[in-house]
Amino acid sequence: MALAVAFAVSACAAPPPVREAPPPPPPVKVDETAMLPLLAYHQLLTRLTAAELARERIVLAAIPQTPAAHLRQAMLYGQPRGPLDLPRALSLLDGVLKSTDPTAASLHPLARLLADHYGERQKHEMQSEKTNQQLKESQRKTGELQDKLDALTDIERSLPLRPRGGKVLPGAGR
Repeated sequence: MALAVAFAVSACAAPPPVREAPPPPPPVKVDETAMLPLLAYHQLLTRLTAAELARERIVLAAIPQTPAAHLRQAMLYGQPRGPLDLPRALSLLDGVLKSTDPTAASLHPLARLLADHYGERQKHEMQSEKTNQQLKESQRKTGELQDKLDALTDIERSLPLRPRGGKVLPGAGR
């Protein structure tokens, strides 16, 4: 009887509704030509002096802040001869990559490439800084050890000379 009731109750339960997978988002059309002026701008930045890069920073701050302008600013912040600020550059690139603006979508491949490159550079710079700190610490310890060795050498020189023969000085055998 209990088995019949359990069977009846389970038969009344409706099967769970089948959920359909959401349709895939429409493909984003990437306009490769949108990146060409930015690639040319990157080439221009490599030829500018530090002073010209500083002026360019002022110019970029004054123009409307579009995804392309953010990409230009990131390129500028990534220049080793200029106002190098990789965390700021990565932040700008992240903003472009997260943007839903259609013009930003065409810049995603370039933004991703720069973000990967700057992330690697930042990692290498951090490793280099760590290695330099270890080198400085090692040099400091080496200097301390050399000072101790020099002090021991001075003490050794100040000690009276031992007699060369097999004679023992009185009071020395104790």
